[in-house]
Formats: sequence, C-alpha cells, structure tokens
Amino acid sequence: MASKKLKIAFVHPDLGIGGAERLIVDAALGLQKLGHSVDIYTSHHDPGHCFEETRDGTLRVHYVVPPFPRAIQGKLHIVFAHARQLHLTLHLLAPGAPKYDVYFVDQLSTCVPLLRTFGRTRVLFYCHFPDKLLADGAYVEGRTRPRGSLLKRIYRLPMDFVEETTTKQADTILANSRFTAGVFRRHMPSIRVTPRVVYPGINIEMYKPPKISQNDPTWLKPCRTDRPTLLSLNRFEAKKNAALAIEAFAQLRKQIAQSSRSALIVSPGGYDPRLKDNVDTLESLLSLTTSHVLTYVVVTPSTSSVPLPTLPALSTAATNGSANVLFLLNFSSAQRSALLTAPSTLVLLYTPANEHFGIVPSVVESPESEKTGWLRRPEPSVWAETLSAVISLPQAERVRLAENARRRARARFGMEAMARDMEAALLDTVALGPVGTPAWVWAMVAALLGVVAVLVQMLL
Repeated sequence: MASKKLKIAFVHPDLGIGGAERLIVDAALGLQKLGHSVDIYTSHHDPGHCFEETRDGTLRVHYVVPPFPRAIQGKLHIVFAHARQLHLTLHLLAPGAPKYDVYFVDQLSTCVPLLRTFGRTRVLFYCHFPDKLLADGAYVEGRTRPRGSLLKRIYRLPMDFVEETTTKQADTILANSRFTAGVFRRHMPSIRVTPRVVYPGINIEMYKPPKISQNDPTWLKPCRTDRPTLLSLNRFEAKKNAALAIEAFAQLRKQIAQSSRSALIVSPGGYDPRLKDNVDTLESLLSLTTSHVLTYVVVTPSTSSVPLPTLPALSTAATNGSANVLFLLNFSSAQRSALLTAPSTLVLLYTPANEHFGIVPSVVESPESEKTGWLRRPEPSVWAETLSAVISLPQAERVRLAENARRRARARFGMEAMARDMEAALLDTVALGPVGTPAWVWAMVAALLGVVAVLVQMLL
C-alpha cells in the first residue's frame, strides 16, 4: 500500500553551508523523491553562501527577511535568534499562508508550540545538539562546564528554559545519532522521551569524481595537485579544532623522509564574515601555520559573495603549487568531490571531539577503527605518528580500507535509508491526528511571547 503523500514545511533559521543545512537539503530532496511536497522557510539565505540545490530551483526556498539583526556588537545572538524565528513563525501563521500536513523544525524550537497551538498542525523537531550545550563551549570533551561570568549564566537561564520547554511540545523528537540522543536525555531532564534516531544521509552520487579536462575551469584548479594530500573538512569554527590537523601536519613534516616532504594539507570550510567565530578561527589558523614556518594560500571561489578576509602578508613561496597549507573558503560540491576522490588524497582528518553528525559523520558511530580508518586521541604527536604510517601504507591496503568504508557508508548512512526513516517519522507524526491544546499550553505560549517582546523592546 502506497504511503500518504504529505505537504511538508521545513523551518530552519539560517540556510547557509554546514552540517545542519546539508541535512535539511538532503532530507528535503529525499522526501521530494518519495513524492512528498516540500517547502523550506528560513530567516537567512544568501545565494552566494548556500548549497546549490537551494538556489537553482531544485528546492522551493522561502526567504522571509527579518526586521531584527543577528546580534548587536557580537552579543545577544540567542535573543535575536528567538526574535527572528518568531517573525518567521508569524509569516507561517498569517491569514492566507499555505497549510501543511506537518512542520519539520530543526535547530531552534521556539516556534514549536506556536505552530501547534495556532497552526493546529503536528510538529516534528530534529535535534542536532542541544543549544544549551553548544553555547560558549559549554560541552567540551564529554563534560559540561560553567559558561563565562555569573551575568552570562543568568542571561542563559531563560534561554535554556525556553529551549527545553518548547522542545518538549514537539509531537516527535528526532536526533541525528545515538550519541546526541543520549546527551539530549541527560541534559533535558523534563523531557521523558528518548529521541528517535535518524542518521543524516550521505548522497553517494554527489561524491562521484567530477569530469576533468585539460582546460580545467578556474573553480577546480585549487583542488588539482599530484602532491600527497591530507584533507581536513570543517567550517571555520573554534570547536572544530582544525588546529589539531595543522599541529599534527607540522610534526609529521619533521618525521617523514625528505622525499615525502611535498605533502600538502587542504582545509576547505564554510566561512561567513558575519560570524566573529569564523573570522577569529581563520586568523588563528593562519597565525598557527606561520608559527610552524609553513606557507599557505587562501582561496575564495569567484562565485561567492563572501569577501576575502583581511589576511597577514603571504609568504612569497605561497603559491598553489608550493604552499604547505591550502585554505579553501566556501567550497562548492564539485570542489569537495574533486578533493575527496583525487588519487593524491590519502586521508580525511576528523578533528572535532564529541561532536554530533554533520557533513563529516560522527566518530562515535560511523567508523570502525583499523577497518575503515583510525580512531586516535586528539594529540598532535599521536596523530603525526599515525599519519606517518598512513602515508607509508601499500596501495592494496589503502584500497581495502576505502572499500570497507564505502560498504559501511552505503549500508548505514545512505540517502535512501535516511529518506525512508524520515518519511516514517513524519507519517507517524501526522497519524497522531488533530492537535488538541490544553489550556496550560495557551498560558505558556502567551508567557513566551511576553518574555520575548519585553526583551526585544529593551534591546531596540
């Protein structure tokens, strides 16, 4: 019996380039392929800083421009995030707005009780990771820690309350891994359910090697090299710990034979000059690279609207052919595939600790150590030793590891598996029937709106 075809609205705060955004895009594509109607609503969408499918018409994206900034002098991000999503929610609930069978909300749960109460529509919430644990590095190496000053912690209290209380109102809660589901249960004590796990899918077809001719297009040239290449794929954020890859690479160069010192490390990642963390992290990585007497090049695709940051003076030796480190800002899907499938690319370095799923999957559940890769402590000396062994691997062993990894990825993390699991969760959510709203929920919604209104009034 064919499943019911749903009309689904995705609600996402900022449709840029990152693991959460990739999941939304892939989930929407998978559900469309299964015959469902999908719309994506967002408070930010820059055609020069997004995934191709969100700008080329493959997906219907509704960019609702908010009247609020992202922050004031780099502060109050979460307050304005709530305000921006409430503005987006008002658009969804406005008279004449399209009606949907179910809402798929992720990252920010502020809108959940409003969509249920006023939209009379079931809501599924997808938890990438609790925001209360992401704020200011509150969750580091598997432990929670105090976040800044007493004033900062007092500021976070109502924000954390809003997150937990509104998440609790979702009809279905999904998590991107068993790791995240476990963290969620421990740190959201008032929510009695354990999130249902739906892994982000890997679109295998998108990782095929791009066709390359002798006259390569400009966007592909930074990715072409015959030098042994180490690849570190992350957004430019401090929590991604890309410094570990640079430190390990610097130590590796001291260990390997002179004939192998031509090795190159490539660090592609999403970069947004609006985000202080992105700017500070890139500058820090450039300084670290220079401190190890390594040369570097920073490349920004000519199609990007994101300006190149102000950089320290480049070494005269730092050209695409001779640099030790290549930083590739806002890479395209074709560039990513070219790097991942290039014969010269020896290994993908995954540097974040205790992180949930993203474009690069979590180390907790995806790899099998020694069978599809290596799990090592996040120490540069340990990594350098392992990388030295990786560079020396016989080609037959390298091929065996790669095939093991492909088989595991297809079996557990394929796009088709994600789409089916996502569809099943959405159908189960809709099958709960009409939304019934207890009186206390109305009171909570009114209180929530009042708190946000007062905060915004104080700030504007």
